[in-house]
Amino acid sequence: MTEGKRQKQVAAEISKELNDIFLKLQLNMQGGGMVSISSVKMTPDLHEARIYLSFFRVENDEEALNKFKAHASEIRGELGRRMRHQLRIIPYLVFYKDDTLEHVFRIEKLLDDLKREDSTGEDS
Repeated sequence: MTEGKRQKQVAAEISKELNDIFLKLQLNMQGGGMVSISSVKMTPDLHEARIYLSFFRVENDEEALNKFKAHASEIRGELGRRMRHQLRIIPYLVFYKDDTLEHVFRIEKLLDDLKREDSTGEDS
């Protein structure tokens, strides 16, 4: 099912505010790498925000994700202070790992392997 206009508006605003909160709480730098929000999806009733995090050069993705999950109530509280005049109910925050980059790297590696096989097969 596609997202409605209101869901997209709220998701964009939450994403903007969460980026500021992550900077303030120093959550954007984890394990020698960087964490960023790749997308925010809202449930139709706007009671839950699903935040997809992208990890770049983070040593342990699961440990970093667990850190966000552990700080979810603190992050939600700060989000509530910032958005209390815009939303009736501050949504619960659920964090997920966005593994899109891993898929892209895996596909690129497979394509490179195929190119190498083609070039070695032509030489024979």
